[in-house]
Amino acid sequence: MAFKCGFVAIVGRPNAGKSTLVNKLVGQKVSIVSPKPQTTRNRIQGILNRDDAQIVLVDTPGIHKAENVLNRQMMDELQHACEGIDILSLIVDASVHFGAGDRFSIEWIKRFEGPVFLLLNKIDRIPKHHLLPLIDRYRQEFEFAEIFPISALTGEGCSDLVDNWLTRLPEAPPYFPPDQFTDQPERFLAAEIIREKAILTTREEVPHALAVLVDSFEEGKDLIRMRATLYVEREGQKGILIGKAGATAKKIGTEARKELEEILGTRVFLEIFVKVQPNWRQNAVLVRQLDWRRQLEQISEAQE
Repeated sequence: MAFKCGFVAIVGRPNAGKSTLVNKLVGQKVSIVSPKPQTTRNRIQGILNRDDAQIVLVDTPGIHKAENVLNRQMMDELQHACEGIDILSLIVDASVHFGAGDRFSIEWIKRFEGPVFLLLNKIDRIPKHHLLPLIDRYRQEFEFAEIFPISALTGEGCSDLVDNWLTRLPEAPPYFPPDQFTDQPERFLAAEIIREKAILTTREEVPHALAVLVDSFEEGKDLIRMRATLYVEREGQKGILIGKAGATAKKIGTEARKELEEILGTRVFLEIFVKVQPNWRQNAVLVRQLDWRRQLEQISEAQE
């Protein structure tokens, strides 16, 4: 049997389950996950390796209307994610009613000329008899190549989905080594894990106003030393992140360190700091720093 390899972009509204699906299929944590929308800010590639195939899954920011510099960068990332891919997969939350946001998503995907799959996610939350009317509703809006009911959380329907992707992917050698599961540098992954723990630990108002930059990442023989700064927009948000006597910041740091040690396979010494940067989401310089591809370019330029 010939080896197959190709790119599949997962797009959809915030909180539809894109990152959960990518993590489930890759079998490793590639993208951070939270119940709060617009968690993913960059396009992130997770690599699904099989004996007969390699599928490069592109996790993307949620489809939304851009209102500031950060949102515009996120939508730019989404646009770039759909360039040069083989299959576009629109994932939707089957447990919520079809609405204006879903119609906006469908209008957005119409620019793609290749096959578009519809993934009806979270079917573990709905009665099975709700599926057919929902499928008919989406078919009225767009002619999808395939429609798959799935649960990214439990894995239901995911094996059939992958097999069907493979029927449409080209015969080609792998793009990445068989033991690689993401294209992200460890420094960026560390920032994302820290941000995830901060999002999960704090109240509703902090996540969108939170950015994490890893200021230093020093690899020793059996220890990685990291220093990270959490940026927020207001003093009140800083207080929430630090917590009483620093308890919240300590919890964020401890949980991030434990997960990073598990992922990186070595001991980690992590220092985190919290700073106020008013209106940072409108600050083009800081927003650009959140893009790990730009960070790598800057590090490379500094070394030359």
